[in-house]
Amino acid sequence: MSAFNAIGEEREIDREEFTPGIEPQPTWCPGCGDFGVLKALKQALPEVGRTPEETLLVTGIGCSGKLNSYLDSYGFHTIHGRSLPVARAAKLANPGLEVIAAGGDGDGYGIGGNHFMHTARENHDMTYVVFNNEIFGLTKGQTSPTSPKGHKSKTQPHGSAKEPIRPLSLALTSGASYVARTAAVNPNQAKEILTEAIQHDGFAHIDFLTQCPTWNKDARQYVPYTDVQDSDDYDFDVHDRVEAQEAMRTAEEALYEGEVLTGRFYVDETRPSYQGEKQRIGEMPETPLAERYFDDDYEWERAYDEFIDKHR
Repeated sequence: MSAFNAIGEEREIDREEFTPGIEPQPTWCPGCGDFGVLKALKQALPEVGRTPEETLLVTGIGCSGKLNSYLDSYGFHTIHGRSLPVARAAKLANPGLEVIAAGGDGDGYGIGGNHFMHTARENHDMTYVVFNNEIFGLTKGQTSPTSPKGHKSKTQPHGSAKEPIRPLSLALTSGASYVARTAAVNPNQAKEILTEAIQHDGFAHIDFLTQCPTWNKDARQYVPYTDVQDSDDYDFDVHDRVEAQEAMRTAEEALYEGEVLTGRFYVDETRPSYQGEKQRIGEMPETPLAERYFDDDYEWERAYDEFIDKHR
């Protein structure tokens, strides 16, 4: 069975199908928030009817990069900050595949920040989960793009002189059509948000707060938290960019003051995805490009042939 005739197969899916046989037990530190992301993914994918054969998980470098070792699906472990361009290419080649990209706050908001902005701007149809623990965990506790100002670390022994990245606001202003924040300590909400993000047609960004008890004890466990959808104190329209922007600003400032606000912050269900736009202007075929590798009768098109014909 190829990846193509497995897509869309109607059958019951059990979350344990996503547990690999080779390395079923994650080796993250005890108490790590990354366990929460893995659990939420295993719950969300069957919820939306996706099988391991229909799913591609692309990861970057860092503790989060081990995610696709612990999730039994198609996987691609990229270099630092490069999960998004690989994920974009895979989705364009095979739109029927459910593509999820994942990385840490250093991977996604630091070295991969440029890819983050432009993937959001183009609104590629995929889900991007950023493990935000406000620290470089794998390399033993250096200041990251989301570390608060004044945070002391091996690279900033006198305290960081820089303001942290505001990931929710950055996603919105860059063009993401679904923006949310959840936390490993809120598993029910995490599952619901991941399910919505996977079903969303467009670029869905989730800032996933994942505590690091080994290298960032200052961040504690991201509790207590407040779900902005359940609180009367935070009443705003997630479909209104202006209201969403204000709510994001409040959440991003509150996080460093000890109040954790999670939930959906922006949802645009009207904007076409990048794939939809490419098909509309005739630059993307109806048949998945990757499927042509399985078609013995397909006559291959070569870009250089068209280029040479123009100059003859």
